[in-house]
Amino acid sequence: MKFFTWAMPLLSLYCTSAAAERCDVNFNYGVIIDPAHVRMLEHGQTIVQINGTEQLFVNGRQANLNEEQKQLLKEFTAGIRQQVPEIVSIAIEGVDIGLKAVNNVIGSLTGENSASHQRIQEKFDELQMRLRKRFNHSDKSYYIAPQDFDDFDQIFAGQFEQEIEEIVSESIGTILVAVGEAMSNHDEENVEQRVDTFDERMENMGKNLQLEVSSKADALESKAEKFCQGLIALDQIETNMKQQIPELSDFDLIKTSHH
Repeated sequence: MKFFTWAMPLLSLYCTSAAAERCDVNFNYGVIIDPAHVRMLEHGQTIVQINGTEQLFVNGRQANLNEEQKQLLKEFTAGIRQQVPEIVSIAIEGVDIGLKAVNNVIGSLTGENSASHQRIQEKFDELQMRLRKRFNHSDKSYYIAPQDFDDFDQIFAGQFEQEIEEIVSESIGTILVAVGEAMSNHDEENVEQRVDTFDERMENMGKNLQLEVSSKADALESKAEKFCQGLIALDQIETNMKQQIPELSDFDLIKTSHH
């Protein structure tokens, strides 16, 4: 059946959708932002804390800043507050593209409210909730661990990758069971004709799915590229800030290939 020519690649769909151009940027520290503070952590210890936009603490000691230094700190803080939520957004959107595509296929083949579709939908919802938890993501609070952004796929490595593959594998099994049941309910003379019709339907759905995913993945890649450029610009602000504020001379949150 032609079904397999596009069904199996669904296993890696989410990877394709999450992929982006290489971004030679990394965070050397963990970053926590909430409405009142921005904190940078090393091995779980806060090494730099910014209260509001103008109050700076380095290793627990407050730095006295002049107006020029405060302005640099303000620019840096604004950049961090813009970029960190963007990382979370890209990560979640990347997974969403693949999951929604698979979900649409299951829904259209087994029925939107079928038991199998609802069961898979619940697993997707649970996975997305835990993905958000991974970033400690609430309305205005985020946490990003120290990491490279040169390959966005790596953000999803480990347990999420394995779980998504399991859900998709189960989805494909569910489709095949539904197809088998539909065909066994009809007399044998029509089976061959029904297989051909099903193949055709699958092929069309596969093409539509590919177009939809490619289009969304392109948009996401564009977003990731813009994010990368934003980090490179923020790295320049960080460099200026380090030169102007002696307490931060050894601080290096953002590392880029342009550095």
